[in-house]
Amino acid sequence: MTHKPSVAHSKTGTLKLSLKTSADDERPVFLCGNFNNWNPSDEKYKMNANGDGIFTFEFTNSDSLPEIIEYKYTRGNWDNAEINEFGINAENRHIQNDAIFNEDVAHGWMKNGYTYDPAYSPLIEVISQSFEIPQLIKTRRIAALLPWNYHQSDKSYPVLYLQDGQNLFDDYAPFGSWGLDKRLAYMAERDMAEFIVIAIDHAESERIKEFTPSTRTKLGVGEGEKYAKFLAETLKPYIDSNFRTKPEREFTGIGGSSMGGLISIYAAMQHPELYSRLMIFSPSFWVTPDLPRRFIHHTPNFFGKLYLYGGGMEGSNMVFYLSNFKEIIEQDPHKRSIEVFLEINKKGQHSESEWGREFPRAAQWLFNE
Repeated sequence: MTHKPSVAHSKTGTLKLSLKTSADDERPVFLCGNFNNWNPSDEKYKMNANGDGIFTFEFTNSDSLPEIIEYKYTRGNWDNAEINEFGINAENRHIQNDAIFNEDVAHGWMKNGYTYDPAYSPLIEVISQSFEIPQLIKTRRIAALLPWNYHQSDKSYPVLYLQDGQNLFDDYAPFGSWGLDKRLAYMAERDMAEFIVIAIDHAESERIKEFTPSTRTKLGVGEGEKYAKFLAETLKPYIDSNFRTKPEREFTGIGGSSMGGLISIYAAMQHPELYSRLMIFSPSFWVTPDLPRRFIHHTPNFFGKLYLYGGGMEGSNMVFYLSNFKEIIEQDPHKRSIEVFLEINKKGQHSESEWGREFPRAAQWLFNE
C-alpha cells in the first residue's frame, strides 16, 4: 500500500523532485533532509508550486549531496510535516544522489501538531470500572470506543474486542500507548472502515496467567480457557444487548499484541462460531509454539481473515513464527477460504507505539467490505 516512486538514474546531471499532494491546501511545501541539517523551513529548499497539488524542486549540484539522500517534506515546521495514508508520521525517504528524477506522493499533513481532526475522535464510554468476570471471580475495567457520530445515527456496527485496554488510548500509559483514539479519528475523517472497539483491561500482575492457554505451555497451564469463556459468554452478550452492533460472527473481531495476541488466537480456537476477524500483533508464540498448527488443524469451524504483524527487531524468532503461521494457514488441510495478510517491519520493535502505527492498516484490511 506504500507508494513506490518513479526514479530515473544517471551518473551526471541534477536531481529533480516532484511531489503530488492535496490540491486544496495552500500552505507552501519545504524539503529538508541530511543535506540541510533537517531544517524544516529552509527558504533555499522551498518547493515550486505548479498548481493542482504539484510541487517541484531541483538541486543545483547533485555531486555535493550525500551519496544516499535522506529527506522529508514539511509545510514549514515539524508540527506540519507529512503523514502517511494511515495518519502516522511519514518515514524518512531515501534516494541515491545519482538519480535525475523522483516522483513522490504526500498522503496528508499534520496541522499544528495534530495528525488527525479532533472533531472525529471516538466517543470513549467506560462501561464499568469493575465489570464482573464470573468465570475468574474478578472484575475489570471495560471501555467502548464508539464512532464519533454514534449518537447521531441508527447504524449498527461491527465490533473489535481488543486486549490490554490500559495501553490502547491512555497517552500516559507506563509502557506506551497505541494512540487508538487518534488512529480511529484519522480513519473516520477519511471515511475508512467503521466499527466499535471494546477495550478490555488486563489483569495486572496476573496478566500472563490469564492470557496463557489452558494447555501445557512453557509457562504452565494458564487461565486462558476461562478468560475466553468470559469474552464469549458474558462480555459479548452484554455488548450486543447494550450497543448497536452487528452481532454475527462475520462482523466480530478480536485482537491484541504480545500475550494479548496469543490469547486472541486461543479465544478464536475456543469459540470459532463467534469470531471471523483476527488482528494479531507480535504474538508470544514462544509460550506455545504448536498453537498455530493446532489453530488450523483442530479448529475446522473457523472462517475469516487474519492480519499478522511483527517487527524484525523483536527477537524471540518473531518473524519465523509469523511466517510459519502464514504458511500453515495457506496449507489448511480443511481447504477453507481463510484470508491471511502478513506485514513485517524489518526495523519494528516490540512496543505499543509500533502496534498503534500498524492499527489503521490492519483494521482497514479486516473490516473494509
